[in-house]
Amino acid sequence: MGTVLYARGVFINRCYDELNLSDPGLILSIHEEYLQAGAEILETNTFGANRFRLARHGLAGKVAEINAAGVRLARQAVAHLKEKQAGDAWVAGSVGPLGLRLEPLGPTSLEEARAAFAEQIHALAAAGAGLLVIETMPALDEAHEALKAARDTAPDLPVLVMVTVDDESNCLDGSSPQHAAASLTDWGANAVGVNCSTGPATVLTAIEAMRSITTLPLAAMPNAGMPRAVEGRNIYLCSPEYMASFARKALRAGAQIVGGCCGTTPDHIRAMRSALRAIDAQTRLATAGAAPPSETETPPAPLGQRSRIGSLVESGEFITLVEIVPPRGIDGSKEIDGARLLAGLGVHAINVPDSPRASARMSAQSLCIQIQQTAGIETVLHYTCRDRNVLSIQSDLLGASSIGLRNILCLTGDPPKLGNYPDATAVFDVDAIGLVNIVRRLNHGLDIGSNSIGASTNFTIACAANPGVPDIEHELRRFHYKVEAGAEYAITQPVFDLRLLEEFLRRIEDYRIPVIAGIWPLTSLRNAEFMRNDLRVSMPEEIMQRMAQCESPDAARREGIRIAQEMLEAVRPLVQGVQVAAPFGRYAAAAEVLAGVLPQAASR
Repeated sequence: MGTVLYARGVFINRCYDELNLSDPGLILSIHEEYLQAGAEILETNTFGANRFRLARHGLAGKVAEINAAGVRLARQAVAHLKEKQAGDAWVAGSVGPLGLRLEPLGPTSLEEARAAFAEQIHALAAAGAGLLVIETMPALDEAHEALKAARDTAPDLPVLVMVTVDDESNCLDGSSPQHAAASLTDWGANAVGVNCSTGPATVLTAIEAMRSITTLPLAAMPNAGMPRAVEGRNIYLCSPEYMASFARKALRAGAQIVGGCCGTTPDHIRAMRSALRAIDAQTRLATAGAAPPSETETPPAPLGQRSRIGSLVESGEFITLVEIVPPRGIDGSKEIDGARLLAGLGVHAINVPDSPRASARMSAQSLCIQIQQTAGIETVLHYTCRDRNVLSIQSDLLGASSIGLRNILCLTGDPPKLGNYPDATAVFDVDAIGLVNIVRRLNHGLDIGSNSIGASTNFTIACAANPGVPDIEHELRRFHYKVEAGAEYAITQPVFDLRLLEEFLRRIEDYRIPVIAGIWPLTSLRNAEFMRNDLRVSMPEEIMQRMAQCESPDAARREGIRIAQEMLEAVRPLVQGVQVAAPFGRYAAAAEVLAGVLPQAASR
């Protein structure tokens, strides 16, 4: 549908689903063209008609209206066909992905996703759809929520669920086609299959794999190849003859439903229909009874055995961390010397940020391993999602584990526009919640596609928390998701307002994990203003006044240390540790802040 609409001159910034209301004649005519070409199942023009996708066009309130119109137009096209005594067809309510990431890899909960699917499916069923096609699902968890919504909302309608696959015929969440077929069968789909993807060849491979697992009817609906830019337009180059050849192969491979996705015009359908007339539908491969592949987990070691930080978290001992920022160049000697100083004073570990404020610095992983090997102190690696896709994330984490890094702080990361390269491209395949889940799975010897990696990575998993954000409800909800995903302790943003920390701790009591409070020794009034205005850290007016009254830079630094010491003493009964920053590489200042809890520092 989208391909033909685009070819008819409808710009891609339009909401194609809304055309059911604003240009119903155009949609009806396209439906009739596909029916005349021989289509026996007609999908409604509702692929993106869920509340999340429609909200991008200001149409979230028209879910029911747009879906009902989509069914009405498809049924009208079928009625015209029957009036001409030219055949009959099913009207299938099309349900596409929500267009966002679900927990634990994203901020949208499974309940929210299911509710959005249910809203759309209810409208499709009420308008008279004869079956549901849940299609182009990138991940099994989203397919599962859509299927559950269908079963709850329209239990009498048959449901076809199709995933989309990559060049290796695996789902985009890494699941094999066998695993997808087995799961969708167990979850109650009436038919399963593959659509969209990179073209006929990969879909055919996936269908052959699915056939060995499930006895359900299979559907194969690939794109007409990969699109190519030709004079400013995206053109699908698979010919109708090639798609006809695919249809014959798909039928022989065990598919009972064949068709096409993006780029598949009425001409393609006409050629496929003609090719299938010559094949006896009964000569299909018998299904095999092979068992689906099973996940082979390798549980991690007990928390106390994974790292020194893990043992401290498990024992309840008060933890001391100091943050050391990587250098802007290749010489990390100053940072390593600082780590050596702090190790000698009894600091438990060094926290190393990952390109903070989106600045270009030595990689945190490199500095971590140099500190561990040279300064003899354990490190906590900050790891952000900003610069890496899910493939790179898994590769980096496997490498970090292999070289002896055992502590990971999972962060979403500052967007590039905040840094010194504002035009740099961000990735953000997942956020911190998804990253925690990826690390937890690696800790159980599995990648995100449930494939065994042979051994546990044995990371101790930390997440971030910010008790001082304006939207505390959103922060609490995300923190809860992080804990559910597998976070084992948390490190807060710098604390200057004790009341906010106390309130945060009270409200997470039902899902409390050990919390380490951030402590920041201010260096000047300007530093305090930056923290409050640029970093959005809650800064009481009393502290601003104290810093404003300092008559010299030295006096301001001393006052900042005193404030940090006071905060440390105030938070100590509430949390299991502190992370002290060393602004501008002043490691001695961090040691001075910690003097009350480090006897070695107090004696200097």
